[in-house]
Amino acid sequence: MKVHYLEIVTPDVESVCKAYELAQNASFGEPDEMLGGARTSVLPDGSIVGVRAPLRENEAPVVRPYWLVDDIESAVANVEAKGAEIAIGPLEIPTKGKFAIYILGSIEHGFWQL
Repeated sequence: MKVHYLEIVTPDVESVCKAYELAQNASFGEPDEMLGGARTSVLPDGSIVGVRAPLRENEAPVVRPYWLVDDIESAVANVEAKGAEIAIGPLEIPTKGKFAIYILGSIEHGFWQL
């Protein structure tokens, strides 16, 4: 199991990025519009942390792990069979892969397929 992308949604992107930069010696790039304007930092193991502002007025702050999977369609079907609510079915982001978001146990999770 590997987290490919850790998404942090916050109304205070700059403060969160600065805190990680100072505490973790991370470096965040400019906003990536393909990732909702997230500022990203690539970790030594190749996983990515993205910090972005809410995309809609009713989007609550959240920390959402996207687990790397080989077959996103199968992974989504498996969690749905276990009672997960599929918030966003598999969608492709050009040059970045496919992602999906599901809610299980009142927690938002995601899958990512490269």
